[in-house]
Amino acid sequence: APAAVRTHVHRRWRGRRGRKPHADLARRYVGQNGGQVADPELRKRLIAHRITDRAFGLTVRRNGEELRSGGAPTFLSSMFKLYGTEQNKARYDLMLDMMGSQMLGWEGDGFDGRELSATREWLRSLANSIEGGTSEVQLNIIAKRILGLPD
Repeated sequence: APAAVRTHVHRRWRGRRGRKPHADLARRYVGQNGGQVADPELRKRLIAHRITDRAFGLTVRRNGEELRSGGAPTFLSSMFKLYGTEQNKARYDLMLDMMGSQMLGWEGDGFDGRELSATREWLRSLANSIEGGTSEVQLNIIAKRILGLPD
C-alpha cells in the first residue's frame, strides 16, 4: 500500500507541475495597478501560495529521488497526501476569492467555459480530503507513525 500511495501522490503532483500562479485570473477579475494585481492582500496570498506549492513539489520530488536511489519507504506519504489536499483546496479558495460569483456558475450565458470548468474543478477539489483516507485519518497516521505520539 505505501508504494501505491507514493505513486498516487506523485501522479497527482506531476499533473500540477508547471502550473503558473493565478495572477492572470486576479488581473482579469480583480484588476491591476502598475502591472501588478491591484489588491495587495490578494497579491501576497498568491505569492505565498506559489512559494508553498513550489516547496511542496520540490519535497515530493526529493522524496521520490531518495526512494529510487534505494532509500527506505517512510510514512511521509501521509504528510504528502494531507498537505497536497490542503494546498489544492487553498488554490481553489484563492480562485474563488478572485473570481467571486463568476466561479459559482453551473450553466448559462453569464459564464464562459473557463468559469464553468473552474466551478467543477473547485467542487471536485473538496473531495480530495476524503479520497485515500480523510484528512483526519492522515493526521492520526502522522501523529502516531511520524511524530511517535501516543494514542
